[in-house]
Amino acid sequence: MDGFVYVQTNDAEHNEVVVFGRNGDGTLERLSGYLTGGKGSGEPHLPSQSSVVLDQGRLFVTNAGSDDVTLFAVEGDRLRLVDRVASGGSIPRSIAVHGAHVYVLNTGSEPNVAGFSAEGERLEAVQGSTREAGTDPAQVAFTPDGRTLLVTDRADSIHAFVVDADGIAQDRVTHRSSGATPYGFDVTDDGVLVVTEAAGAQVGQASASSYKLEGPAQIAPVSGAVGSTRSEVCWAVVSNDDRVVFVTNFGDGTISTYAIGNDGSIELREAVAATTVEGEPGIRDEALSADGQYLYALHADTGRVFGWKVGAEGALAAIGSANGLPLTAAGLAAS
Repeated sequence: MDGFVYVQTNDAEHNEVVVFGRNGDGTLERLSGYLTGGKGSGEPHLPSQSSVVLDQGRLFVTNAGSDDVTLFAVEGDRLRLVDRVASGGSIPRSIAVHGAHVYVLNTGSEPNVAGFSAEGERLEAVQGSTREAGTDPAQVAFTPDGRTLLVTDRADSIHAFVVDADGIAQDRVTHRSSGATPYGFDVTDDGVLVVTEAAGAQVGQASASSYKLEGPAQIAPVSGAVGSTRSEVCWAVVSNDDRVVFVTNFGDGTISTYAIGNDGSIELREAVAATTVEGEPGIRDEALSADGQYLYALHADTGRVFGWKVGAEGALAAIGSANGLPLTAAGLAAS
């Protein structure tokens, strides 16, 4: 196999990670399933960007139903469960990883981010690291330098936290979102933050905005609310060359692409760069293969993972899909 794709089932009784192997042409085949030891929410459409994260031979998975996080060691085509710890809050749905520093976004009645140290095969809670995370948080991630932790809040805010050398998040700095209902995001290597905006689920009103990281916890708007003509845009991933961002539109099962300029500005490249199931709603989590050659996205309402070959300027060529997932499936990572 040339690589793997990982998706969690989010099953209410026995959450599981399903592993798909990637063939030389990018097509997928289902290999095995591995229990996390925890429970999912058991509900479809779990808000889940980064609920499954692959980093340096480690796979982190949130268990939204049992309020904990599972750590697997990746060993070829197999996973080995090495640790499971309480998430530091309730309903964990997103994870940020930078080296040994890990933060979990808990989205229950009192949303927070809770810090952990990932040394070897253990996850250890970092005392004094828990911080409030707004009112309706969607995703957590580090900036590439690891000095800032970012959280999108669907209450039209982006929260930023300086992270010190010990991995402890400092006081929250809140920035107003350029567009309505900020959701998923990704960050380029040189500090351009691209955020999707679901616009309160209004039909045809989805957009994306860009910001430039100006220092720890400091972001400045560049392009504000660039419309895509689609609906309920949710997830985002930046190409390996930092020139294109792919966004999934839950409302009509499509993928749009935006071009990223040298100054951090964005412009819509293709409103419909790819389609999954005849424009049916349900496309959600997405990830690029490590080499950037293939894009994969979960269409949760059909239990299928779709794939595309990534061409020049982010052009997408369909390579088929793999099925066998429950309709509760959520989260996707790729190697």
